Amino acid sequence: MAGAAGWASGWADTWAAAWPRRDAEAIVALQAVDGRHWSSPLQAPHRGRDGLRDYLLGSFAAETAPTVCRFAEPLVDGVRASVDYWAHVEYNGQPATISGCTVLDFDQDGLVARSRDYSFLEPGHLVPPIDGAPIV
Repeated sequence: MAGAAGWASGWADTWAAAWPRRDAEAIVALQAVDGRHWSSPLQAPHRGRDGLRDYLLGSFAAETAPTVCRFAEPLVDGVRASVDYWAHVEYNGQPATISGCTVLDFDQDGLVARSRDYSFLEPGHLVPPIDGAPIV
């Protein structure tokens, strides 16, 4: 799979494997050296690979490794993709579900130049939607 569709699928596959292992370096390797990641659209971005690494290590410290970790087939338009995800974690010692979508912009080398997370954290381990949502 060439181009953004392949890059986005690789991104989702890497996250699906790396998040349960808490492998920040595998995820950081997907980002452009000067890439920016917004973990919230209302906060300043994490800049560069070091900023993304710091964010990931902080997040991994607050949650257990996911027992359920699913990423949908990416939706791609040009060099932009969006990927839905769903995970069961323990967050600060309590069961929680994280559900969200990441919007990715790739550079010419297939690295993430910009990514924006839109996610929700709910108490308890909720059942993924079964109404045709593309979480696989």
